[in-house]
Amino acid sequence: MSRRLSIVCTMLICAFVSGIAGCSSSSNSALVPPSGGTEALRELPQSAGTWTTKASMPSLRVYPGVSAVGGKLYAIGGFNNGDLTVVEEYDPTTNAWSTKAPMPIARHAFGTGVVGTTVFCFGGYSQGATNVLDAYHTTTNTWTSKAHMATARHSLGFGVIGGKLYAVGGDTGFGPVSMLEVYDPTTNSWSTKAPMPTARSGLAAGVVNGILYAIGGGTAGPLNTVEAYNPATNTWTTKAPMPTARVYPTVGVIKNKIYVIGGDSASGNSSANEVYNPATNSWSTKASMPTARYGLSEAVIAKILYAVGGQNDNFGYLNTVEAYSTH
Repeated sequence: MSRRLSIVCTMLICAFVSGIAGCSSSSNSALVPPSGGTEALRELPQSAGTWTTKASMPSLRVYPGVSAVGGKLYAIGGFNNGDLTVVEEYDPTTNAWSTKAPMPIARHAFGTGVVGTTVFCFGGYSQGATNVLDAYHTTTNTWTSKAHMATARHSLGFGVIGGKLYAVGGDTGFGPVSMLEVYDPTTNSWSTKAPMPTARSGLAAGVVNGILYAIGGGTAGPLNTVEAYNPATNTWTTKAPMPTARVYPTVGVIKNKIYVIGGDSASGNSSANEVYNPATNSWSTKASMPTARYGLSEAVIAKILYAVGGQNDNFGYLNTVEAYSTH
């Protein structure tokens, strides 16, 4: 498990993937949605509590950044035998992908946050931990550079509260950290807040009613730890632990509940779909994701959660897109 917690280190990644067959990006051309017009690709209604498979992402990759803006999903960067700059946009109404302006700096395992129509990408791994912050403007398909994070790190948790970006935990290259830094786009500046009680990397985070929930992750192995940060008091509290300890899961928030999906557990790649209800401080289990994987990312559009990319120890890097409906 310690190997996966440090997977973003270049030498370990190369050692890890060298034995995996069929993970080359050379086969990407065979994975784009079939031609024949958008009518053939349009989504059908999806039943609540079920998963459906969507058009595959053109690029196979693990640890991409994924965000939703204006009813479309943006998959940014990631890793596939090297760091990527690729940006691909998914339109659920046509179930089709298109390519957008590339990211300025190739990287993976970074945080993303949306403010207005802009996707902010911060930190990550690019020949080492980085503190870079770049902003992708979806309306103009352009990138701009912003003020860097104070602390370079990858595999961090992230969320947006009140138009500000929260970056928590991660790995500086010397092990997991607990730091919390906040970026204000209106002033283009960062500030430091109270550190998270449990230092960890490979965690996920979700925001409900202005509270940031830091979930899972790992140190020497996967954790089920849940800690909540209140910006109003700059304090942390411990919450009910997640049923399945996992590192590198992904998180989506729907109807004030936090869906924690996939990741890597003590027993291997996970397909778990566990839901945390902050109102009752309790967990429930929902239908498992069809494809077990870690290092995936997600976005929520119209109360449907889209799980994108990742890696499976049996199949290598993935371009899989699976959608879970809650309504």
